Amino acid sequence: MTDSPDPVAPLELTANVTHLEYEGKDIYVVGTAHISQKSVEEVLEVIAQVKPDTVCVELDAMRLAALSDNSRWEKLDIFQVIKEKKVLFLMTSLVLSAYQRRMGEALGVQPGAEMVAAVKAARESGAELVLVDRNIQATLKRTWRNLSFINKSKVTASLIASFFAAGEISEEQIEELKDRDNISDMMKEFAEQLPQVQVPLIDERDRFLISATREAPGKKIVCVVGAGHVEGMVKYLHEEVDREALSKIPPVAGIAQLLKWVIPAVVLGAFYWGYHKHQGQGLAEMLYAWILPNSIAAGLFAILALAKPLTVVTSILASPITSLNPTIGAGMVSGLVEAYLRKPTVADCESIPEDSKTWRGIYRNQFTRVLLVAVATTMGSALGGWIGATWVVSLL
Repeated sequence: MTDSPDPVAPLELTANVTHLEYEGKDIYVVGTAHISQKSVEEVLEVIAQVKPDTVCVELDAMRLAALSDNSRWEKLDIFQVIKEKKVLFLMTSLVLSAYQRRMGEALGVQPGAEMVAAVKAARESGAELVLVDRNIQATLKRTWRNLSFINKSKVTASLIASFFAAGEISEEQIEELKDRDNISDMMKEFAEQLPQVQVPLIDERDRFLISATREAPGKKIVCVVGAGHVEGMVKYLHEEVDREALSKIPPVAGIAQLLKWVIPAVVLGAFYWGYHKHQGQGLAEMLYAWILPNSIAAGLFAILALAKPLTVVTSILASPITSLNPTIGAGMVSGLVEAYLRKPTVADCESIPEDSKTWRGIYRNQFTRVLLVAVATTMGSALGGWIGATWVVSLL
């Protein structure tokens, strides 16, 4: 194996390309930045020079469809999103993609343009196209399950902060992100700050990517990946990798399942105790302590999301009940009501990419407003549930 970025002559490739040899195969790993026009050009140049049998890209079927299908937003069913409890997942995706689009537009490049270019070049040249990344939902769920409550809060706060980030980034800074020394330093810092994220989000995918790439057909392979994955792929080149195991979504731990029922069990037990201890008088006080914070918090958060009046009332009424049943949340109830009242149109869905760039746009778009209301009332209900449970317990 050679891990030199300079492949054998006569090919003239840059330092962003790493040449690997594996069991008679020549693998050219192109490290890119996802919003770099130079990366787009370099990917096309490498494919043209190498004339590979196979082009591998850091995509899964879902992400390729998202990059290729400009009408995908039209197919969104808001009721289905809410019922399948994918509201937070979709909102997170919108925040991340909006951040990338803002940076990409400043540089005149669509996020993921180098991947699209690689796919197109592969098809035009007759090379086989292989998607070598793990399913995006498996990656996100494995990452989220690996986080502690505190780190989940940190990640959520970081996503919100990135949405408000107003700083501009230059093309030179983007190109610096592909520098191996800079990437190595950033990865080390990332691992120190959030080691629970670094393993499923970076390390596991490095292993998955190189495993799928080295098993791709053909003798000459060009693999297009984000520059941050190159070092790890080189590291794991000769290691055995079980991609099926890495694709499994770990079940929620038994203790975590039980914890969801702790508050309902404590509150219901307190109600039972209050009823029998004071012949109903204690129960009335406890009901007040439970209902008041639940209703106020859920209603207030719904108002902050500028929900319809009927949705606000529904949130106030639903929260004390749904907080006692972990299988259904106040956000699901309020979201369905808001969706019924707002009736998002195809036009709203089509404008999601543009509207999701700013908070004003999110509030203006009927589809994203429904998502915002669902997320906000979920947060309000959760806060009210903790306050209510603490208050109820203090009355024992």
